[in-house]
Amino acid sequence: MSPGAGNPALSGLPPEEMAALLAPLPAYRARQIRSWISRGAGTFDDMTDLPLSLRAELGKRFTLYAGEVSAGLRDPDGTVKLGITLSDGYCVEAVLLTDGEGRRTACLSTQAGCPMGCVFCKTGALGFHRNLDSSEIASQFFRLREIEGDIANIVFMGMGEPLLNLGELRRAVAALTGGGADFSPRRITVSTSGVVPGIRDLAENGPRLRLALSLTTADEELRRRLMPVTAANPLPAVKEALRRYQERAGRRVTLEMVLLGGINTRPQDAEALAEFARGLDAAVNLIPWNPVEGMRFEGRPLREPDAGEIARLRSRLEKLGLTVTRRFRKGRAIGGACGQLGTLAGGADQALQSRTPVTPQGRPRRVTGQ
Repeated sequence: MSPGAGNPALSGLPPEEMAALLAPLPAYRARQIRSWISRGAGTFDDMTDLPLSLRAELGKRFTLYAGEVSAGLRDPDGTVKLGITLSDGYCVEAVLLTDGEGRRTACLSTQAGCPMGCVFCKTGALGFHRNLDSSEIASQFFRLREIEGDIANIVFMGMGEPLLNLGELRRAVAALTGGGADFSPRRITVSTSGVVPGIRDLAENGPRLRLALSLTTADEELRRRLMPVTAANPLPAVKEALRRYQERAGRRVTLEMVLLGGINTRPQDAEALAEFARGLDAAVNLIPWNPVEGMRFEGRPLREPDAGEIARLRSRLEKLGLTVTRRFRKGRAIGGACGQLGTLAGGADQALQSRTPVTPQGRPRRVTGQ
């Protein structure tokens, strides 16, 4: 459990760990509890096929979910952002995005703060506090589902570097795919800034998830200045680790490119990216930088790329034979877009004064009887 944590939260435990923790209760009791979690139970009292005495005992010894929702914002575009305060007072943010067809994607955090220090990211500016445990990770999903309903996809693209917390990430994924939410690993994506040992570990030991690399630029000298992770994880080693992951997992990887106006949108950036992608089964996702007040690069304020820069870069990449998609911005009005997470962690009350708070719509998929 995390520092200062109280009773264990069951929702983030893999099935075998939950069964062991509940012993000497028979294994079918753990299956019943996992089933209730998957259907949106809010408390042990909701679990009507458990004896009253057992519900009371479980309530004394365990909780279902880790952390409490301390702030919630809804963007006019439908994006929801929650601030979840953990037992030791740290706040993490989780975001729910809805696409044009109504499919919802939960963006989850794996760390409180972030140690990577990317110059264009609000979370990196907060510094690193600690890793989250599996229940703190998985509970973000259940809190978002309680607000909005069914969720189609999960992306670990929130606060923190997932592959620096791979053990707890694995446990959270096992909980979400093994009875806590019945999720398919094919609908889960992990985004990394390029931690080579973590990519290799994921390749050798699983789970087989979708993998995205936050590349930003394949110009290694420029990337080192933008993303300090590059110093210990040079791009040739990153590419080789990605190739190994593809050999083991059989999955296409996504190369995410945060576009910084006047910095990485040049013709030579397209050429370098095409060279990096050669030999990989990869798609490129262009992500125009989302403004964060006060962010600077080598003494100058960062700026958004203009429409012409984006169009020219995309055209050049496609002429070089790359498959290119563009991520359309969601959640900017509430600091919920890519690179903006951390505003609630720095002052939830102030943020809520100028935004519409989120209120639950009732727990979805709640089953009150057998």
